[in-house]
Amino acid sequence: MERINDDFKDTDLVIVIGANDVLNPAAREAEGTPIYGMPVLNVDQAKYVIICNYDLNPGYAGVPNPLYERESGVTLLLGDANKTVADLVAAANA
Repeated sequence: MERINDDFKDTDLVIVIGANDVLNPAAREAEGTPIYGMPVLNVDQAKYVIICNYDLNPGYAGVPNPLYERESGVTLLLGDANKTVADLVAAANA
């Protein structure tokens, strides 16, 4: 994480497949939560993020991910990642 985290602020697009707590900005911002202080990937600093995740439920720690509510710069592709990633690749190749 240390090697990549500083690069996210200069990144145009991050594609995340099946992650929640490890990219939850609440770990930096939400004192008193179980993940506060946990190292996370700073994908929220990228210009645009595509998240392929099964659903909107919180991760193992039970802390809602504010990225899922962000109105700009984040696209959620919910469902089975086998399908959503295949659809994403097909759209990119179209």
